Amino acid sequence: MPELLRPSRGGFLRVIGCGQFVRGFLAGRGPLGSPSIDPEIGAPQSFIFRSYKLALMRATALDQATRAEEKQARLEERSIEPDNIEKLAALYLSRMPYKTRGCRFHSFIVYLSTIQRLKWIEPSGYEEPSSFQDHHPPGPPRRYFRLTTAGQEASDRAWRNPHRACYG
Repeated sequence: MPELLRPSRGGFLRVIGCGQFVRGFLAGRGPLGSPSIDPEIGAPQSFIFRSYKLALMRATALDQATRAEEKQARLEERSIEPDNIEKLAALYLSRMPYKTRGCRFHSFIVYLSTIQRLKWIEPSGYEEPSSFQDHHPPGPPRRYFRLTTAGQEASDRAWRNPHRACYG
């Protein structure tokens, strides 16, 4: 009897986990079509978070479009057309709400603080001014984070679950 592919306990199936994305993103690889950055300067938390959410949305839209095209091609008894997949993916992406994919910002900040406690990321020293609104005084500066040597050398298994690596 075939075995079903699913998580053993809870969780969501995602194209890429948050830790794996952060590792690739801060290494400058630009995973899943996200922008590539300079690994020495790094990126602020809000930019990493937004890039992760958008990458998940693009991957989800592409997956939905591929499934829809496969189903339609099977019904019409024709071959799969990549142009249809691209059009459907763009349509699904345009209709997808931003808040439906991935974690919330507060959860992401807690996640990054765990990775920072493990010394896998560190402030790069680069900061830029920020403000809450135009009529308020300036807010705290936006700190940029970069990947450390320990973060580069950490195993894939540890990056998949940094909480286990931190707390045992």
